[in-house]
Amino acid sequence: MGTFLYTVVCECESAEVAERFEAWLLEGHAMHVVEAGALEAEVVRRDERVLENRYVFASARAFERYEREGAPRLRADALARFGTSVRYTRSTGTSRAQRSVKGLRVETVPYFNDNYAYLVHAYTPGARGTRSCVVVDPGDAKPVIEAIAEHDLSIRAIWCTHHHPDHVAGVPDLLAAIGEVPVLGSRYDLEHTRIAKQTRGLVEGEVLPLLGHDFRVMNVPGHTLGAIAYVGAGMAFTGDTLFLAGCGRVFEGTMPQMHASLMRFAELDPDTRLYVGHEYTEANLRFAAHIEPNDAAIAARLEHVRALRAEQRFTVPGTVREELATNPFLRAKDATEFAARREAKNTF
Repeated sequence: MGTFLYTVVCECESAEVAERFEAWLLEGHAMHVVEAGALEAEVVRRDERVLENRYVFASARAFERYEREGAPRLRADALARFGTSVRYTRSTGTSRAQRSVKGLRVETVPYFNDNYAYLVHAYTPGARGTRSCVVVDPGDAKPVIEAIAEHDLSIRAIWCTHHHPDHVAGVPDLLAAIGEVPVLGSRYDLEHTRIAKQTRGLVEGEVLPLLGHDFRVMNVPGHTLGAIAYVGAGMAFTGDTLFLAGCGRVFEGTMPQMHASLMRFAELDPDTRLYVGHEYTEANLRFAAHIEPNDAAIAARLEHVRALRAEQRFTVPGTVREELATNPFLRAKDATEFAARREAKNTF
Protein backbone atom coordinates (compact mmCIF):
# COMPACT_ATOMS: atom_id res chain seq x y z
CA MET A 1 0.00 0.00 0.00
CA GLY A 2 1.31 3.44 -0.88
CA THR A 3 1.85 5.87 1.95
CA PHE A 4 2.41 9.60 2.20
CA LEU A 5 5.43 11.02 4.00
CA TYR A 6 5.25 14.55 5.42
CA THR A 7 8.49 16.01 6.74
CA VAL A 8 9.14 19.18 8.69
CA VAL A 9 12.70 20.42 9.19
CA CYS A 10 12.83 22.59 12.30
CA GLU A 11 15.79 24.96 12.60
CA CYS A 12 16.12 26.47 16.08
CA GLU A 13 17.89 29.73 16.82
CA SER A 14 20.10 28.11 19.46
CA ALA A 15 21.03 24.74 20.93
CA GLU A 16 19.11 25.63 24.09
CA VAL A 17 15.91 26.25 22.11
CA ALA A 18 16.50 22.98 20.24
CA GLU A 19 16.69 21.05 23.52
CA ARG A 20 13.42 22.55 24.78
CA PHE A 21 11.74 22.08 21.41
CA GLU A 22 12.85 18.44 21.20
CA ALA A 23 11.62 17.77 24.73
CA TRP A 24 8.20 19.18 23.78
CA LEU A 25 8.11 17.00 20.67
CA LEU A 26 9.05 13.84 22.57
CA GLU A 27 6.77 14.46 25.53
CA GLY A 28 3.58 14.49 23.53
CA HIS A 29 3.59 16.24 20.19
CA ALA A 30 4.63 13.16 18.18
CA MET A 31 1.81 11.10 19.67
CA HIS A 32 -0.65 13.97 19.15
CA VAL A 33 0.15 13.83 15.44
CA VAL A 34 -0.61 10.11 15.47
CA GLU A 35 -3.87 10.84 17.27
CA ALA A 36 -4.63 13.42 14.59
CA GLY A 37 -4.36 10.83 11.83
CA ALA A 38 -0.75 9.85 11.15
CA LEU A 39 0.18 6.18 10.99
CA GLU A 40 3.62 6.85 12.39
CA ALA A 41 5.74 9.71 13.71
CA GLU A 42 9.46 10.04 14.14
CA VAL A 43 11.72 12.83 15.41
CA VAL A 44 15.35 12.83 14.25
CA ARG A 45 18.01 15.16 15.68
CA ARG A 46 20.14 16.22 12.70
CA ASP A 47 22.55 18.38 14.68
CA GLU A 48 22.54 20.56 17.79
CA ARG A 49 20.09 23.07 16.29
CA VAL A 50 18.12 21.17 13.65
CA LEU A 51 15.44 18.50 14.07
CA GLU A 52 13.45 16.68 11.43
CA ASN A 53 9.91 15.46 12.07
CA ARG A 54 8.66 12.69 9.78
CA TYR A 55 4.98 11.79 9.71
CA VAL A 56 3.61 8.89 7.65
CA PHE A 57 -0.02 8.93 6.49
CA ALA A 58 -2.01 6.14 4.85
CA SER A 59 -2.61 8.29 1.75
CA ALA A 60 -2.43 11.83 0.39
CA ARG A 61 -6.12 12.15 1.28
CA ALA A 62 -5.41 11.23 4.91
CA PHE A 63 -2.66 13.84 4.97
CA GLU A 64 -5.01 16.49 3.56
CA ARG A 65 -7.52 15.70 6.29
CA TYR A 66 -4.80 16.14 8.89
CA GLU A 67 -3.85 19.47 7.33
CA ARG A 68 -7.44 20.69 7.61
CA GLU A 69 -8.33 19.29 11.01
CA GLY A 70 -5.29 18.41 13.09
CA ALA A 71 -2.40 20.59 11.96
CA PRO A 72 -3.81 24.07 12.77
CA ARG A 73 -4.15 23.31 16.48
CA LEU A 74 -0.73 21.68 16.70
CA ARG A 75 0.96 24.52 14.83
CA ALA A 76 -0.76 27.08 17.03
CA ASP A 77 0.58 25.29 20.09
CA ALA A 78 4.14 25.36 18.68
CA LEU A 79 3.83 29.05 17.81
CA ALA A 80 2.56 29.92 21.29
CA ARG A 81 5.44 28.07 22.94
CA PHE A 82 8.36 28.93 20.67
CA GLY A 83 7.31 31.87 18.50
CA THR A 84 9.86 32.77 15.86
CA SER A 85 12.74 31.00 17.63
CA VAL A 86 12.01 27.94 15.46
CA ARG A 87 11.84 28.11 11.66
CA TYR A 88 10.09 25.40 9.64
CA THR A 89 10.66 23.97 6.18
CA ARG A 90 8.00 21.51 5.03
CA SER A 91 7.98 18.96 2.24
CA THR A 92 5.69 16.19 1.15
CA GLY A 93 5.90 13.17 -1.10
CA THR A 94 5.15 9.48 -1.43
CA SER A 95 7.41 7.12 0.46
CA ARG A 96 7.53 3.77 2.13
CA ALA A 97 6.59 4.02 5.79
CA GLN A 98 9.08 3.82 8.62
CA ARG A 99 8.90 0.49 10.42
CA SER A 100 7.67 1.78 13.73
CA VAL A 101 6.68 4.86 15.69
CA LYS A 102 9.29 3.65 18.15
CA GLY A 103 12.18 3.64 15.73
CA LEU A 104 15.90 4.14 16.03
CA ARG A 105 17.79 7.32 16.64
CA VAL A 106 21.42 8.08 15.80
CA GLU A 107 23.66 10.40 17.80
CA THR A 108 26.63 11.71 15.83
CA VAL A 109 29.88 11.86 17.81
CA PRO A 110 32.63 13.94 16.17
CA TYR A 111 36.26 13.31 17.07
CA PHE A 112 39.75 14.10 15.80
CA ASN A 113 39.62 16.65 12.97
CA ASP A 114 36.84 15.17 10.88
CA ASN A 115 35.91 11.64 12.04
CA TYR A 116 32.44 10.52 13.09
CA ALA A 117 31.37 7.74 15.43
CA TYR A 118 27.68 6.97 15.88
CA LEU A 119 25.48 5.84 18.76
CA VAL A 120 22.41 3.94 17.60
CA HIS A 121 19.64 3.56 20.16
CA ALA A 122 15.91 3.08 20.52
CA TYR A 123 13.66 6.06 20.00
CA THR A 124 10.55 6.25 22.17
CA PRO A 125 8.61 9.53 22.58
CA GLY A 126 8.94 10.68 26.18
CA ALA A 127 11.20 7.80 27.26
CA ARG A 128 13.39 8.30 30.31
CA GLY A 129 16.18 6.27 31.89
CA THR A 130 19.30 4.56 30.56
CA ARG A 131 18.86 2.89 27.16
CA SER A 132 20.95 0.40 25.26
CA CYS A 133 22.91 1.46 22.20
CA VAL A 134 25.44 0.25 19.69
CA VAL A 135 28.48 2.39 18.90
CA VAL A 136 29.83 2.41 15.35
CA ASP A 137 33.54 3.09 14.73
CA PRO A 138 34.86 4.46 18.05
CA GLY A 139 38.25 5.68 16.89
CA ASP A 140 38.62 7.73 20.09
CA ALA A 141 37.13 6.53 23.38
CA LYS A 142 36.87 9.84 25.25
CA PRO A 143 34.19 11.60 23.14
CA VAL A 144 32.17 8.38 22.98
CA ILE A 145 32.25 8.01 26.77
CA GLU A 146 31.18 11.64 27.12
CA ALA A 147 28.35 11.14 24.62
CA ILE A 148 26.90 8.05 26.29
CA ALA A 149 26.87 9.92 29.59
CA GLU A 150 25.21 12.95 28.00
CA HIS A 151 22.48 10.87 26.37
CA ASP A 152 22.10 8.38 29.22
CA LEU A 153 23.06 5.38 27.10
CA SER A 154 24.64 2.02 27.82
CA ILE A 155 26.73 0.37 25.09
CA ARG A 156 25.73 -3.21 24.29
CA ALA A 157 28.05 -3.77 21.30
CA ILE A 158 30.70 -2.14 19.16
CA TRP A 159 30.38 -2.29 15.37
CA CYS A 160 33.51 -1.64 13.30
CA THR A 161 33.43 -0.95 9.55
CA HIS A 162 37.16 -1.52 8.94
CA HIS A 163 40.48 -1.75 10.74
CA HIS A 164 42.02 1.69 10.25
CA PRO A 165 43.12 3.18 13.59
CA ASP A 166 41.08 6.36 13.24
CA HIS A 167 37.99 4.12 13.36
CA VAL A 168 38.94 1.47 15.93
CA ALA A 169 41.83 2.72 18.08
CA GLY A 170 39.44 3.72 20.85
CA VAL A 171 38.06 0.21 21.32
CA PRO A 172 40.44 -0.96 24.13
CA ASP A 173 40.01 2.22 26.19
CA LEU A 174 36.27 2.15 25.65
CA LEU A 175 36.06 -1.45 26.90
CA ALA A 176 38.19 -0.54 29.90
CA ALA A 177 35.68 2.16 30.78
CA ILE A 178 32.40 0.32 30.14
CA GLY A 179 33.30 -3.35 30.58
CA GLU A 180 33.43 -6.15 28.06
CA VAL A 181 30.89 -6.09 25.22
CA PRO A 182 30.96 -7.81 21.81
CA VAL A 183 33.25 -6.15 19.28
CA LEU A 184 32.15 -6.86 15.72
CA GLY A 185 33.98 -6.43 12.46
CA SER A 186 34.54 -8.40 9.27
CA ARG A 187 35.74 -11.99 9.31
CA TYR A 188 38.70 -10.86 7.19
CA ASP A 189 39.79 -8.40 9.86
CA LEU A 190 39.32 -10.98 12.61
CA GLU A 191 41.36 -13.61 10.75
CA HIS A 192 44.13 -11.08 10.21
CA THR A 193 43.88 -9.78 13.83
CA ARG A 194 43.58 -6.19 12.66
CA ILE A 195 41.05 -4.88 15.21
CA ALA A 196 42.13 -5.01 18.85
CA LYS A 197 39.65 -6.86 21.10
CA GLN A 198 37.48 -8.01 18.16
CA THR A 199 35.28 -10.90 19.35
CA ARG A 200 33.31 -11.81 16.23
CA GLY A 201 33.92 -11.91 12.49
CA LEU A 202 30.97 -11.03 10.24
CA VAL A 203 30.27 -12.30 6.75
CA GLU A 204 28.25 -11.02 3.82
CA GLY A 205 24.50 -11.19 4.42
CA GLU A 206 24.72 -11.86 8.15
CA VAL A 207 21.83 -10.28 10.06
CA LEU A 208 22.33 -8.40 13.33
CA PRO A 209 19.20 -7.77 15.43
CA LEU A 210 19.18 -4.34 17.04
CA LEU A 211 16.35 -3.11 19.27
CA GLY A 212 13.60 -4.58 17.12
CA HIS A 213 15.32 -3.93 13.79
CA ASP A 214 17.54 -6.08 11.58
CA PHE A 215 20.81 -4.83 10.13
CA ARG A 216 22.45 -6.68 7.26
CA VAL A 217 26.21 -6.95 6.84
CA MET A 218 27.40 -5.90 3.39
CA ASN A 219 30.94 -6.60 2.17
CA VAL A 220 32.30 -3.47 0.48
CA PRO A 221 36.01 -4.07 -0.25
CA GLY A 222 38.16 -1.51 -1.99
CA HIS A 223 39.24 1.02 0.62
CA THR A 224 40.37 -2.02 2.62
CA LEU A 225 39.89 -5.71 1.93
CA GLY A 226 37.93 -6.15 5.16
CA ALA A 227 35.59 -3.19 4.79
CA ILE A 228 31.93 -3.82 5.61
CA ALA A 229 28.79 -1.70 5.95
CA TYR A 230 25.82 -2.13 8.28
CA VAL A 231 22.47 -1.64 6.52
CA GLY A 232 19.01 -1.64 8.10
CA ALA A 233 16.08 0.37 9.44
CA GLY A 234 16.36 2.83 6.57
CA MET A 235 20.01 3.66 7.22
CA ALA A 236 23.52 2.54 6.30
CA PHE A 237 26.81 2.96 8.14
CA THR A 238 29.36 3.08 5.35
CA GLY A 239 32.72 3.69 7.04
CA ASP A 240 35.27 5.01 4.55
CA THR A 241 33.92 3.23 1.48
CA LEU A 242 31.24 5.79 0.65
CA PHE A 243 31.40 9.42 1.74
CA LEU A 244 28.78 12.04 1.06
CA ALA A 245 29.54 13.23 -2.49
CA GLY A 246 32.68 11.09 -2.52
CA CYS A 247 34.37 7.82 -1.66
CA GLY A 248 37.45 6.56 0.12
CA ARG A 249 40.86 6.03 -1.41
CA VAL A 250 41.59 2.58 -2.77
CA PHE A 251 44.31 1.36 -0.43
CA GLU A 252 44.12 -2.45 -0.41
CA GLY A 253 41.58 -3.44 -3.03
CA THR A 254 41.30 -2.72 -6.74
CA MET A 255 39.47 -0.01 -8.62
CA PRO A 256 36.92 -2.53 -9.99
CA GLN A 257 36.32 -3.80 -6.43
CA MET A 258 35.70 -0.29 -5.15
CA HIS A 259 33.42 0.57 -8.04
CA ALA A 260 31.39 -2.61 -7.44
CA SER A 261 31.11 -1.78 -3.74
CA LEU A 262 29.83 1.72 -4.50
CA MET A 263 27.27 0.33 -6.92
CA ARG A 264 25.86 -1.74 -4.06
CA PHE A 265 25.13 1.46 -2.17
CA ALA A 266 23.58 2.93 -5.31
CA GLU A 267 21.10 0.05 -5.37
CA LEU A 268 19.76 0.74 -1.86
CA ASP A 269 16.40 2.42 -1.35
CA PRO A 270 16.84 6.08 -2.40
CA ASP A 271 15.59 7.27 1.01
CA THR A 272 18.26 5.30 2.89
CA ARG A 273 20.08 7.63 5.28
CA LEU A 274 23.86 7.43 4.98
CA TYR A 275 26.13 7.76 8.00
CA VAL A 276 29.70 8.06 6.75
CA GLY A 277 33.10 7.98 8.40
CA HIS A 278 34.34 11.54 7.80
CA GLU A 279 33.17 15.12 7.33
CA TYR A 280 34.55 15.45 3.80
CA THR A 281 31.37 16.60 2.09
CA GLU A 282 32.37 20.15 1.19
CA ALA A 283 35.74 19.12 -0.27
CA ASN A 284 34.08 16.28 -2.16
CA LEU A 285 31.50 18.62 -3.67
CA ARG A 286 34.23 21.03 -4.75
CA PHE A 287 35.76 18.16 -6.71
CA ALA A 288 32.35 17.17 -8.09
CA ALA A 289 31.81 20.75 -9.27
CA HIS A 290 35.27 20.70 -10.86
CA ILE A 291 34.55 17.68 -13.05
CA GLU A 292 30.86 18.46 -13.64
CA PRO A 293 30.91 22.29 -13.66
CA ASN A 294 27.50 22.72 -15.26
CA ASP A 295 25.55 20.45 -12.93
CA ALA A 296 22.91 22.47 -11.08
CA ALA A 297 22.28 19.83 -8.41
CA ILE A 298 25.95 19.71 -7.45
CA ALA A 299 26.17 23.51 -7.32
CA ALA A 300 23.08 23.76 -5.13
CA ARG A 301 24.26 21.08 -2.75
CA LEU A 302 27.70 22.69 -2.47
CA GLU A 303 26.11 26.01 -1.54
CA HIS A 304 23.95 24.32 1.09
CA VAL A 305 26.87 22.38 2.56
CA ARG A 306 29.05 25.47 2.71
CA ALA A 307 26.35 27.20 4.73
CA LEU A 308 26.13 24.25 7.13
CA ARG A 309 29.88 24.08 7.65
CA ALA A 310 30.14 27.84 8.13
CA GLU A 311 27.97 27.28 11.20
CA GLN A 312 30.02 24.17 12.16
CA ARG A 313 27.03 21.90 11.59
CA PHE A 314 27.16 18.27 10.46
CA THR A 315 26.37 17.33 6.87
CA VAL A 316 25.43 13.78 7.89
CA PRO A 317 23.24 11.96 7.27
CA GLY A 318 22.79 12.24 3.54
CA THR A 319 20.61 9.99 1.41
CA VAL A 320 21.19 7.62 -1.47
CA ARG A 321 18.93 9.87 -3.54
CA GLU A 322 21.28 12.83 -2.98
CA GLU A 323 24.31 10.71 -3.83
CA LEU A 324 22.83 9.49 -7.10
CA ALA A 325 22.29 13.13 -8.06
CA THR A 326 25.61 14.62 -6.94
CA ASN A 327 28.29 11.99 -6.18
CA PRO A 328 30.64 11.73 -9.19
CA PHE A 329 31.82 8.27 -8.17
CA LEU A 330 28.33 6.79 -8.05
CA ARG A 331 27.63 8.50 -11.38
CA ALA A 332 30.62 6.95 -13.15
CA LYS A 333 29.34 4.83 -16.03
CA ASP A 334 31.81 1.98 -15.44
CA ALA A 335 34.89 0.94 -13.47
CA THR A 336 37.24 2.61 -15.95
CA GLU A 337 35.58 6.00 -15.56
CA PHE A 338 35.44 5.49 -11.81
CA ALA A 339 39.18 4.78 -11.69
CA ALA A 340 39.94 7.92 -13.71
CA ARG A 341 37.83 10.03 -11.35
CA ARG A 342 39.38 8.47 -8.25
CA GLU A 343 42.90 9.12 -9.55
CA ALA A 344 41.94 12.70 -10.35
CA LYS A 345 40.55 13.19 -6.86
CA ASN A 346 43.81 11.89 -5.34
CA THR A 347 45.66 14.91 -6.73
CA PHE A 348 42.86 17.51 -6.64
